[in-house]
Amino acid sequence: MGQLVKGEWQTESQLGAHENGKFKRNTTSFRNQLTPEELTQEPGRYHLYIAHACPWCHRTMIMHALKQLEEWIPVHIVAPHMGEHGWAFNGKDELTGAQYMHELYTQADPDYTGRVTVPVLWDSKEQTIVNNESSEIMRLFNAVHAHNDADCYPPQHREAIDAVNERVYHTVNNGVYKAGFATTQDAYDEAYGELFDSLDWLEETLAAQRYLVGNTLTEADWRLFVTLVRFDAVYATHFKCNKRRIADYPNLAGYLRELYQVPGIADTVQMDQIKEHYYTSHPHVNPTRIIARGFDFDFEAAHDREKRGPAKAAA
Repeated sequence: MGQLVKGEWQTESQLGAHENGKFKRNTTSFRNQLTPEELTQEPGRYHLYIAHACPWCHRTMIMHALKQLEEWIPVHIVAPHMGEHGWAFNGKDELTGAQYMHELYTQADPDYTGRVTVPVLWDSKEQTIVNNESSEIMRLFNAVHAHNDADCYPPQHREAIDAVNERVYHTVNNGVYKAGFATTQDAYDEAYGELFDSLDWLEETLAAQRYLVGNTLTEADWRLFVTLVRFDAVYATHFKCNKRRIADYPNLAGYLRELYQVPGIADTVQMDQIKEHYYTSHPHVNPTRIIARGFDFDFEAAHDREKRGPAKAAA
């Protein structure tokens, strides 16, 4: 693990900022905004850099797939293992010639100080980073309606979506990291409790309705999906989130299967890379780098979610 300090890469041992043993996620730094028209008016100008292992990248890839953006926004993939130089390419990036992701950051800002994260939306014309905040990239992609008019953030549901996102982000998406990267028992216990309180709440919610916001499939569902799909294979073991598996929750399990079976989504899930990344990239959590083999989840099984009501298209 490491970070850039005034444009120079420095290796360090910390997994992230901590306070009283609690993991604190660093904020993103590149927050420029584009309109959907700017994003698509020059096919191939903007490129998306992702790691298949990373859940924050995964949600941008889901929207990229749902909106069929391949012809406009090429995707570049870093290797699953994150070593002492951070995210690295298999060889060199074909667009920039970079070997490590931190080279794109210093090209965008020679004096950059901070973590080097993915996803990154890259402007190949200006040779700079447009945005590295996954939630904003996701919404930008959602706003493109060239091939798919479905809106995953419809105005009539935005207040409800934002409320679900707020809890899910803090206690589930980031909650697994708070548990896994905690450095004191109290910090771990707090994160663990919040995580499973929220999973219980989600299970109850999905017993009464098909998706997180009624019967309409929205952004909130895809933001939760990227954590659920990794949970049994990685978080239950690697991050000590082992009170229950997703397979032990009937409604969450069926919901996860339904989302996985949406056309185009299965191709965004690269479980081998997910496992390789987590089990080999965090030596402070798993110093032996042995990859756990258990807790396989049957994503292709029947989900029976139609019993909760017909799915409504967001528009």
